[in-house]
Amino acid sequence: MKKIYNVGLIGCGNIAETYFRAHKYFNNFKIIKCADINIMAAKKCAKLYNILSVSVDELINDNQIDVILNLTIPKAHYIIAKKALMSGKHVYSEKPLAISLKQGENLIKLANKKKLYIGNAPDTFLGGGNQKARELLDRNIIGKIKFGNAIFAYPGIQSYHPNPEPWFKKKEGGPVIDMGPYYLTALVNLLGPAKNVLSQSLEGKKKRTIGIGPKKGKKFRVECPTTYFSTIQFENGTIIRLTLSFDVISHLRNHIELYGENGSMIVPDPNMFGGSVLISKKLNSSWKYYKTNEALLGKINIKTQSSRANESATNANYRGAGLSEMIQSIHTKKKHRCNGDLALHVLNIIDSIKKSAVTGKREKIVFNCKKPNFFNKKEIKNILR
Repeated sequence: MKKIYNVGLIGCGNIAETYFRAHKYFNNFKIIKCADINIMAAKKCAKLYNILSVSVDELINDNQIDVILNLTIPKAHYIIAKKALMSGKHVYSEKPLAISLKQGENLIKLANKKKLYIGNAPDTFLGGGNQKARELLDRNIIGKIKFGNAIFAYPGIQSYHPNPEPWFKKKEGGPVIDMGPYYLTALVNLLGPAKNVLSQSLEGKKKRTIGIGPKKGKKFRVECPTTYFSTIQFENGTIIRLTLSFDVISHLRNHIELYGENGSMIVPDPNMFGGSVLISKKLNSSWKYYKTNEALLGKINIKTQSSRANESATNANYRGAGLSEMIQSIHTKKKHRCNGDLALHVLNIIDSIKKSAVTGKREKIVFNCKKPNFFNKKEIKNILR
């Protein structure tokens, strides 16, 4: 009989609702307690989802808890994850793994020493869209990928987040830390590990205005670059031009495009689980659609506009899949896909993008990882209700 792991959630902010929603989809975990440095936020969360609220330290040291789900702000990821590992708990964190490469390395070393699992978002690459793209690439349908483009560009998180200030802080802010993990993890899943990166950055508006919540209309100072242009070379020889920006009002470019020797591929939004993969193998030919709306982790499950502004009734969102797959891997004593090595590699790319933008020099990626295994139907069914 499958064991259901008890999960303790720390960080009762905007993203928490998505993980509680995951109870509807996945069969091997249950969030039973929550905590937050803001006691009122924890109590509100507990009341809403009919669970117990406790202090952060109480939750980390609670013998009932098997896994700590770390949904705190980026600068607190390291502190909470380290405490969880020290107390003998497995831990799954929102992205990024940490805000510095040294912190990330320390967490992986500690997890290995303690023989505990450490998992990390994003898990969107496990969805129907990115996995369909991976399947087609594995079938060599457009030949060897020579180069490509990827872009995330919009006006900024301040329009839909009630507390956006951390995303614009000096060490923990900017689009590379916020949205970079989705694109970089998706690309590593498709192409394998990165080799080096060269980048430039620029700063947009010096002040931003909060657009929602109790602080609506309040202005705050931007302390970090808000646009990055990067060229990433992968170990397999592919070169990707990546744009990440909080300074673009709108655009009509595709999220990810890959150009192979025998054709081109459009990869769906790496921030979501579904979407169609498009293939063109001849000049001026119509794009062939490979739909994922019937895939196990690709079906549209957002029926109405969510309180999270990037969710609409055209999206598939199965966040929590990475947590569930990690728990299944703990149970079967296997390596999970959203693992620490992958997260550290992505953090290394993030760190290198930021460093290269300052030095103007090409930065080598030091921490390697293995390309995640394809997520097949049998494995997905094992974690679904």
